[in-house]
Amino acid sequence: MINEASMVPNPHDLLWGFAVAQLPLDAPAWVRGALGRHAPVVVRRALAEPGWVAVGVRGRTREERFATWMRLGDVRRRVSPEGVARTGRWMRHANGAWPALRALAWLAPQLDRTGLRWGVTGSLGFELASGLSAAHPASDLDLLIRATQPVSRAGAEQLCRLIDRAPGSIDVQLETPYGALALREWASGAARVLLKSNAGPLLVSDPWAAERSVA
Repeated sequence: MINEASMVPNPHDLLWGFAVAQLPLDAPAWVRGALGRHAPVVVRRALAEPGWVAVGVRGRTREERFATWMRLGDVRRRVSPEGVARTGRWMRHANGAWPALRALAWLAPQLDRTGLRWGVTGSLGFELASGLSAAHPASDLDLLIRATQPVSRAGAEQLCRLIDRAPGSIDVQLETPYGALALREWASGAARVLLKSNAGPLLVSDPWAAERSVA
């Protein structure tokens, strides 16, 4: 068991330890089936009571998503997007010709050289971390860059140019202390950008000072 005081799950973290018995009685059958495969739950962006974390259960299709809550004391294992990136499991994936995997193989060393903290999220991140099938040949590559300090507009533009050299469709989110925003939106120069926070979407001018820049 993980000590609650030492663990602060972040959005996109994968958590193991959620039991089927904790589901509400009206939970769809597919949710019970997913947890029966020993699938992790995904930390979602929402406010939670002390000692709890907002999570979601993934099913086999995009439409199968179930929001619920997990006690921090029940967490047995946690894998962050950065942890998924560190394993390098995509290099041994049976479907390495998929565009998302080819893009990841090309981008990984490039991003490592930037010194940025980055990780893999979405269906591919889930599959790489859990070993359960979730991605498919047309899956996008979803990446997270942990931006605890401000990223300049010019720096964001540079990252977009780097990403555009990789194959496939790639979505990159900048994760600030106040929430996440799309890298491309920040690079666009827009006066205000959409920040996805735990309290809901915010339109802000400075994602690193969200409490002072809400529209």
